[in-house]
Amino acid sequence: MGLFSGLFGKKEAALGPADLSVLRCDVHSHFIPGIDDGSQNLEQSMEMLRAMHELGYRKVITTPHSMADGYRNSPAIILGGLEKLRREVEAQGLSIEVDAAAEYYLDHDLERKVLDGEVLTFGDRLLLFELPFLSEPSILLTLVFQMQTQGYKPVLAHPERYSFWYNDFSKYERLKDRGVLFQLNLIALSGAYGPKAKEIAERLIDAGAYELIGSDCHNMNHVEAIRNTLTRPYLHKLIASGKLLNAGL
Repeated sequence: MGLFSGLFGKKEAALGPADLSVLRCDVHSHFIPGIDDGSQNLEQSMEMLRAMHELGYRKVITTPHSMADGYRNSPAIILGGLEKLRREVEAQGLSIEVDAAAEYYLDHDLERKVLDGEVLTFGDRLLLFELPFLSEPSILLTLVFQMQTQGYKPVLAHPERYSFWYNDFSKYERLKDRGVLFQLNLIALSGAYGPKAKEIAERLIDAGAYELIGSDCHNMNHVEAIRNTLTRPYLHKLIASGKLLNAGL
């Protein structure tokens, strides 16, 4: 039987707010202003960072979108934006560490970026990537292998959001068997992406499939959604699982 067989996310009693300070570090967000669909200016960035600090985070690894068509954020653009954001954090005396990587879209240019080393990673060469939402790319497994042969550790962003896998959990198991790490979007547990994504997230938690949890915070609406997720039993279950790598980053 497979890793995900017989797992259907049994209901649990409501709990108090989860303590996000246990995580210490958020690994997926969009706080660098003006370069993607996240923060549009430093004021918005600082408002979100203050909120993240209040939630218990002491470090954020912010991950702007990087894609061939759309947000063409090179390492130089991202790191330049990071320095401006760090200066503002220091000027305002906010006690939070800010680092940056990227959220790479699996498109026709990602293979070149990986082979040329034109990617930003976090932790021990962790490389965050996302898929198109319409269908699984035919090059997915090939690119995962290429990431690994180049010394990177692939991290799939929000697997609970890819509806093309909902009826075939062997697709998730296939990626886990190949060493792909999974990153949950925290607010999926409150139904922010719909009831099916919530169900899939819970099943993946039951299977012990997540190693990382991220906010994917773009704006203050996402911050409020995080606050509304804190009492969800499956958030408590994941934090208590001992599998999360966030605190060590």
